[in-house]
Amino acid sequence: MKQKLCRLMKLVLPSLLLVILSITAFAQTVIKGTILDNDKLPMAGATIQVAGTSTRTQSDAEGKFQITVPSTTSKLIVSFVGFETQTVNVNNQTLINITLASLNNLEGVVVVGYGSVKKSDLTGAAATVSAKDFNKGPLTAPDQLIQGKVAGVQMINNSGQPGGASTVRIRGNSAITGTGQPLYVVDGVALDGRSARPNTSAGIGTAPAGNPLNFINPADIESMEILKDASATAIYGSRAAYGVVLITTKRGKSGDTRIDVNASAGVSNIAKRVDVLTGEEYRAALRKYSLTSGDFGTSVDALDEIIRTAYNQNYSIGISGGANGNTFRASMGYQDQQGIVKTTDFKKYSAAFNGNFKFLESKNLGLDINMISNQYLENIAPITTDAGFTGSLISQALAWNPTQSFYNPDGSLFIDYGSTTINPLAALAANSDKSKVSTILGSISPYYKITPWLEYRMLASVNYSTGIRRASTRSTLNLQGIQPSGDFLGGYASYSNTELVTQQFTNTLNFNKEIATKLNVNAVIGYEYSNFINKSAVNTATGFGNLPLDYTDAFESTLKANRTFVTSNDPTTELQSYFARGIFNYDNKYILTATVRADGSTKFGANNKYGYFPSFAAAWNIKQESFLTNVEWLNTLKIRAGYGKTGNQDFPSGSSQQRFVYRTPGKAGDPIPQVGLNNQNDNLKWQEDKQTNIGLDFGLFGNKLTGSIDYFNKTTKDLLYPQTAFVPAEQGNVVTWQNLSGEIVNKGVEMSLNANIIEKDNLSWSLGGNVTYIKNNVKNLDGIIKTGSLSGQGLSDVTTEVIQNGLPLFAMFTRQYNGLAANGFSSYTDDGFTKYYVGNPNPKFILGLSTNLRYKKFSFSANFNGAFGQSIYNNTANSVLAISNLGSRNVSSGILDLPIQESLANPIAASSRYIEKGDYVKLANATLNYNIGNIGKVIKSLNIYVNGQNLFVITNYTGFDPEVNVNKSVNGVPSAGIDYTAYPTARTFNFGVNFSL
Repeated sequence: MKQKLCRLMKLVLPSLLLVILSITAFAQTVIKGTILDNDKLPMAGATIQVAGTSTRTQSDAEGKFQITVPSTTSKLIVSFVGFETQTVNVNNQTLINITLASLNNLEGVVVVGYGSVKKSDLTGAAATVSAKDFNKGPLTAPDQLIQGKVAGVQMINNSGQPGGASTVRIRGNSAITGTGQPLYVVDGVALDGRSARPNTSAGIGTAPAGNPLNFINPADIESMEILKDASATAIYGSRAAYGVVLITTKRGKSGDTRIDVNASAGVSNIAKRVDVLTGEEYRAALRKYSLTSGDFGTSVDALDEIIRTAYNQNYSIGISGGANGNTFRASMGYQDQQGIVKTTDFKKYSAAFNGNFKFLESKNLGLDINMISNQYLENIAPITTDAGFTGSLISQALAWNPTQSFYNPDGSLFIDYGSTTINPLAALAANSDKSKVSTILGSISPYYKITPWLEYRMLASVNYSTGIRRASTRSTLNLQGIQPSGDFLGGYASYSNTELVTQQFTNTLNFNKEIATKLNVNAVIGYEYSNFINKSAVNTATGFGNLPLDYTDAFESTLKANRTFVTSNDPTTELQSYFARGIFNYDNKYILTATVRADGSTKFGANNKYGYFPSFAAAWNIKQESFLTNVEWLNTLKIRAGYGKTGNQDFPSGSSQQRFVYRTPGKAGDPIPQVGLNNQNDNLKWQEDKQTNIGLDFGLFGNKLTGSIDYFNKTTKDLLYPQTAFVPAEQGNVVTWQNLSGEIVNKGVEMSLNANIIEKDNLSWSLGGNVTYIKNNVKNLDGIIKTGSLSGQGLSDVTTEVIQNGLPLFAMFTRQYNGLAANGFSSYTDDGFTKYYVGNPNPKFILGLSTNLRYKKFSFSANFNGAFGQSIYNNTANSVLAISNLGSRNVSSGILDLPIQESLANPIAASSRYIEKGDYVKLANATLNYNIGNIGKVIKSLNIYVNGQNLFVITNYTGFDPEVNVNKSVNGVPSAGIDYTAYPTARTFNFGVNFSL
């Protein structure tokens, strides 16, 4: 019996075990679904994990995933860096679509300086632009990513030069010295706004500046926060007068190591030309004016000869990953961008690393490490901002006689020695101008979470940048000071370098706790010390002759009398700061923010070393009130109001001290001569900005329609200005930096609106726009400050802009042109003896418009920007293309269409004749994208795209581009809206691919 029972058990037990295993296997459920973001776009690489297990997977390029769960009651944890982690109940479902909310949405987190807050707690005027909304294409600097994206922010590319400087204005223009640019903060490290690229050129004028943000690879940026009003910016005190831009770079995330690859290549051509006469039109003009000379029998296009189809390529690779709260990301990038002007290019090599590490069992001790290294190389054309009668490359090409060949019969370049007409091809051949700028920005930030609501953090950073520039013009060029003359062998060279160092040490204590029922306090207090070092050296030499070497390699071949050597070391600027901010939130309805910062700077006078910058703001989340909680179509309604002060110290180091420059003594043993730079002023104090802001934020219909409206009023006073002595300059009596009594007022209204018009799985369409109205005015200013220097034939020592009481900043003030008189000469009001206010370079309106359309795997985005109501002074038309050129140089084609024939003897003069409307709308960026998805088991999220930049512009301006701002400053006082032979803008088309491994 026992034996039978044993045999029965042997048969039953395996069968029972098999049944149990089958039931268990059958109980497992396969879940499928799609991960989407707020815009219903698929999210590739999101992590989906079964709660309580190690089972996990990632979404593919289409956002789709598949995962097996042990039970229909299991939970899924879905995460993605920069988005809110969600826990989802399976609840017997087999198909689950999940939308992740960005941490930058209406209820997300906003970086506000030395901390972060929920956007619903924000009381100031701030905007966030994330990576998915950036402008696309081979951009060289971060400021180009946000052009047209934010209300109240105007970004202008000063010229088409690759790597060239830009102008960024937040809520108008208020700088009468310095750059007027916002403060940029990269991962908590404040930049000083300087570029280490030396300014010296090849002896033909001042070359346009480079962009100080070129050292940052745009592909490494996760988001950019723009702080606009004093409530948002006062935490940065003395450097926040022109707004603050916070740049957050990409971080690694926990999970498998991931490799992201981006590659693109493209072509560029000139976007818009200046109309000058062709060879045949020139001959017709000679006949019209009965001129018997000036026709050399051929037809050429000089502009075509100096420009080209340019090519670019751009590669970046990022490696990221981590586990147990420790994450890292490393990246490398290479960019090679040819300029459309021959011989010009821009090459950039970049690398970055950041690590976020946590220690101890509690994970309360952490360490953040950031490192950015970069080197860029430029070949720069002989294009300058202040070339005189003989011009620089662009003016030489525009003015070249279109009937004259560039070459002699033997094929050599035609160079007319003794003439002031320069062959643009000869200018290119004679020029060599190369720069190299290397930058390292490193920071280390340990922190300790003392309690769940109290954290101490320290940050130490160094930003080191050095630039070298070698520039020369060979003696073959027929340019005064360059061509041989008598015993002078000709030729010019300069070798210069600059070294910039910024050190920053910050200590903060952050507090975030509910201190009473419904009352939460988010506060920070801190201390910060920074110093700024600027050293430079410039070597120049002339008289190289036909030396068969690069002139910059052979300075010793010239006479000692032909060499100069100048070094400088600015006084080290030190900035010591104490700051505090408290955000009080009661019941998520009533929010009060108070901020104060005290800055002490060595730049200012002994009696005013410290400046104090407070701000206050309040917000009311009306939607949280009981009478609106049940209004389903209204999701957000918040009123904000704030007032505060910020400052400005954007002027030369040592300006409050008595400073001298040493000169070479006459002979050995003689005293070293000293020449004064500026006088001492112990009362020199901070320039101060007071700003009031009232705003409204709203979200309707499930936040399908969101937007904000802000009114701002900003007054700038105690204007920093270098006052020139009224007596002849003597030793120690040259310039005294003072605070002027006048005020600059910028006030206006800005509005942004974003709509998710269609939100479906296979189709989505969103539309966003912003518009800003700004009025600028100067008040209570004694005297007149002149700026806006004009250049070229007949315009020596002529200025066309003023800073004057009752007028907008940089008002165009010149002769009022009334047309041509019957004799062909210009007619002016009061015969030109009186100058009038005839133009305003500040726009009345600026706008941005963007749209995103997705259908299945295809997506399309387009970004427009524009400005209206501003004037542009066309210095190029004024001095380079005048009718008096006819017979020797080219002229503007529009001159011949005038109803009255202009006299050849009509003198060149500054007047409102050359002030044009600068209104424009530009399709700055458009991208067509196709999401292929995964290929095999290796390539993930393969994506290809075609991108275009500067596709078209609608404007009546006759220059290359109405988006222009050539530096025409006078004695350090900036200008605005003047165009003079700038590097032309390029239209670019790119093909790109990105994928993950």
